[in-house]
Amino acid sequence: MNPLKKISFNSPVILIFTISSLVVLGLSAITNGASNTLLFSVYGHSWKNPLGYIRLFGHVLGHANIEHYTSNFLLILMVGPMLEEKYGSKILAGMIAVTALITGVISAVFNPNAALLGASGVVFMMILLSSFARAKSGTIPVTLILAVIIYIGKEVISGTAGVIGLTTSNISHATHVIGGICGAVFGFIVNRKNN
Repeated sequence: MNPLKKISFNSPVILIFTISSLVVLGLSAITNGASNTLLFSVYGHSWKNPLGYIRLFGHVLGHANIEHYTSNFLLILMVGPMLEEKYGSKILAGMIAVTALITGVISAVFNPNAALLGASGVVFMMILLSSFARAKSGTIPVTLILAVIIYIGKEVISGTAGVIGLTTSNISHATHVIGGICGAVFGFIVNRKNN
């Protein structure tokens, strides 16, 4: 028996997202980060620059280094296929695109002096959305409550500590919180329609 017949392309959106981001990471390495600056990060947005609109979506494909990439896509590869099976490829692709746009616009408007890149907003969207995977209509899953307390609470505390100067990092805690909010909103909307 051919062992390759047992391999399935089970989650096209997640696999294409993962592979595309890996290609973008390789391109960034070849160009010494110039490709990330040009297309795959949001910063100092000018509404007159057409590339700025590409960056509002493309920033989720760009990553600073292999550690940044693997930390995001390890979670995406664990949670994403289950979400794609539950909600469908088109809906999940739409959720990723909307989360990218919202986090990109908020970063461009409120933090234009910093470059935002990476899929962490999408990761947090998926973490919160996964809490709804088995939820019944009209209920709030305990897993959602715990995810909000643990993940979003941690990000709010970490972000607040950074704002008041207690810590310094290149992590956009606001993007994590916004991604989580997107996941919670998508979960309520999609589960209401499906039940």
